[in-house]
Amino acid sequence: MTVLSYFREKFGFRKLDSPAYEGTAKTRRLLNWGLSSYGPSSSVVSSLSALRSRSRDLCRNSPWIAGGVQTYVASVVGKGITPRWSIEDQDLKAEIQDLWSEWAKEADADGMCDFLSMQSLVMRAVIESGECVVRLRVRPADWGLTVPLQLQLIEGDHLDETFDSLSRTGMRISAGIEYNRVGRRIAYHLWKVHPDESLNWSSGSNVERVRVPAEYVCHVFRPLRPGQQRGVPWMAPVLPRMRHLDQLEDAELERRKSAAMFLGFLTKPLPEFDESAGTGLGPMAADDDGSGYHVSMEPGTVTELLPGESMEFSRPPDAGDGYRELVEAQLRAVAKGLGITYEMLTGDLSEVNFSSIRAGQGDFKRAAKQIQDMISFQFCRPVAETWLDLAVSSGALSIPDYAEDKRKYRRISWRPDRWEFVTPTQDVAAEVNAIRAGLKSRDQVVAEMGRDAESLDAEIAEGNERADAMGLIFDSDPRWTTTGGQHQQDNEEGDEDADAEQE
Repeated sequence: MTVLSYFREKFGFRKLDSPAYEGTAKTRRLLNWGLSSYGPSSSVVSSLSALRSRSRDLCRNSPWIAGGVQTYVASVVGKGITPRWSIEDQDLKAEIQDLWSEWAKEADADGMCDFLSMQSLVMRAVIESGECVVRLRVRPADWGLTVPLQLQLIEGDHLDETFDSLSRTGMRISAGIEYNRVGRRIAYHLWKVHPDESLNWSSGSNVERVRVPAEYVCHVFRPLRPGQQRGVPWMAPVLPRMRHLDQLEDAELERRKSAAMFLGFLTKPLPEFDESAGTGLGPMAADDDGSGYHVSMEPGTVTELLPGESMEFSRPPDAGDGYRELVEAQLRAVAKGLGITYEMLTGDLSEVNFSSIRAGQGDFKRAAKQIQDMISFQFCRPVAETWLDLAVSSGALSIPDYAEDKRKYRRISWRPDRWEFVTPTQDVAAEVNAIRAGLKSRDQVVAEMGRDAESLDAEIAEGNERADAMGLIFDSDPRWTTTGGQHQQDNEEGDEDADAEQE
């Protein structure tokens, strides 16, 4: 007797006749619903190539998806996510910030983007292909770069998801990624060129891999399950629906186009067709390709048919009253699957007001902040740390105690571009009230707007100094005028008179 049989007999356990959860039933309605138990990597690797291809096809050919992805990237990345070093030495901080700004212009190994616009390209690749690989390339000193580092953006196709093997040292290679004995990523095995790039096939580089240490690779993707190795295109949940919707729209356009080709059908009782006789509508003209004859008509024509002729005009059926609602419902499902609002996907603002668009943006902003943190952690952070190491080692920066206390100089806050206000007057007033009530600091509000408080203060001080030197007084200067436009001195005198009257 097995242990299970013993407990069943002793305690009266019995096998249930039906599953406890209806979702696990294999009835007629649920028979074709797969009960896959793929792990977090197997489920991705087995489908990644097809998902990438279909996702890219939609991004190339579907106006809804192309526009939605563009809006998604612009909303999350904006002008770019910028670093702000948290260093007490203000002179050193300014030197690091200036050096970073200069290097950002030469960061792209292809010379097409700066560091901020590279973030948009990374974000687009992550949405469209599921992942983006960034290779950190250390350059020779004689290249004349501000800091000898450049970034090479590589599509996920370079990382072969089917490559499972053992390295020369006996380490496990899974989905193109090499791990050490404790499961830490130590290297990436990349194709030298894109494996499906036919222009470079003659060079033989398409079949050559190169092993790149993990510290020189940023693998950017959104993990959806613990232990997931590779990224999934964000279009995966909506691929079938979007494909069917495109086919529906194409079919409707084709039906209307075909119907518009036929104005009407002319019937004649004559036993034999004589093109020279023409019709009451006019003479018959031969088609250019010789396939038939047609009658030319012009707007406003009034004519008399010959005896026995009749004219039946084409009356093609329309798509029906529910066509618009059907398309909108499908697009709302697609937008939800992508994680954006219907208005962001379609640009249709006909049914929104301030309250609804604010509520919709609130949900999207919370999700977008998660994505911004992902981009900052997986891409921006390792780039900045490697950049700082090379800046010090190359002599571009002089930090004597850097090797002893790297943590102090790697304290960086990444500031995304600020969100546009829905109602600027109300939103700014709410921020001011939050500062006055002690619910927020001014530095926090400035940081949320994508600015650095110290840089902003320096700009304000410089502007005030220049205005004072030129004898300029602006209504916007709180040193001279109140929010109501009253001169500060007059306001102070009024307060003094009020105090004297009270005494």
